[in-house]
Amino acid sequence: MRGMTSAIAAPSWRRLARGLLSLAVLCTTIAAFLAVLDGHFGIKLVYSFAIGLSCWGVIDGGRALLNRLPRRGGSAEGARTGWPGLLLLIAAGALVGPTLGMWIGDALTGGQSIPLWRWNSRATQITLAVTLLAIVVSVLVSRAQDIAAAEALRAEVAQREAAEAQLRLLQSQLEPHMLFNTLANLRVLIGLDPARAQAMLDRLIAFLRSTLAASRANEHALSDEFARLDDYLALMQVRMGPRLQVALDLPPALAALKVPPLLLQPLVENAIKHGLEGHVDGGTLRVSAVRDGRQLQLCVDDDGLGLPPGGVPALPVATAAPAAGGFGLAQVRERLAARYGPQARFTLDAGRDGRGTRACILLPLDDTP
Repeated sequence: MRGMTSAIAAPSWRRLARGLLSLAVLCTTIAAFLAVLDGHFGIKLVYSFAIGLSCWGVIDGGRALLNRLPRRGGSAEGARTGWPGLLLLIAAGALVGPTLGMWIGDALTGGQSIPLWRWNSRATQITLAVTLLAIVVSVLVSRAQDIAAAEALRAEVAQREAAEAQLRLLQSQLEPHMLFNTLANLRVLIGLDPARAQAMLDRLIAFLRSTLAASRANEHALSDEFARLDDYLALMQVRMGPRLQVALDLPPALAALKVPPLLLQPLVENAIKHGLEGHVDGGTLRVSAVRDGRQLQLCVDDDGLGLPPGGVPALPVATAAPAAGGFGLAQVRERLAARYGPQARFTLDAGRDGRGTRACILLPLDDTP
């Protein structure tokens, strides 16, 4: 919340451009209005911009200066300008801006304006009245835009926090799901081959120890994701023996990229359970990471039984379809939707050369690794 407050108080290039555009429209409108009274639109435009920029410089510059001052109590955050400060800045702009602007206008046009301290002059009265009205209008519009931007930022922060909470919930559901599957496999193996069951239990303990810390984080390096998969697949190789061959392909340039933890785990489980375990000869499971422009493609390929007749269509990440792989794949889609929205994509297709299954995740890349 502290970072959000700083973002609201600090001036931005977008806010600066928006203010200058509004000022240009306002100054042009004033020049056109005054030109209707006695002509000379070009000269009126020069003076209008000179006065407008002078007033804007005094008011916006003063606000930026006030926002840089520390708050009471020694806080490092800037003091946000409230209505008392804005009224003082409006008064300063109304007093200094027209005088400075008229001087700049005279210098640019070679004219000689009536001094503004001559209050009985009709030109002075019109100049001050129009200037004050324009200042009030522009300040009110700017204030309303700042409030709208602050509310939009608050809504964005709240939406991000809600998405992260949903992601943590989905992740907490996925971890026991994976553990129960492994324990069920271990129970079957105990009756068939106690020695291999003992080796599998040792692998499970090592896997849980290495995974516990990583699984509680919101994200970790892609190399850590592959390391956890290596532990899990070693666990599965104890149960399946030589029927399970594994290939992990992670280019060094992609190893440091951040991804949600246990993102590929359900895809690997699904490939073993539905593709390789029921295949008499077993097969090979390959996990790969490839950079595709501004996207990261993570794929799990197997050469096992393949998809059921008719296949499974590619679905948006927000679609949780139990028929397309049950709980695990539905969790993958929901986690991607919560974390990345429409920027991520998940597909489940027939494997290469029509053999097995290929599950791929496409994630956006923010920075060049």
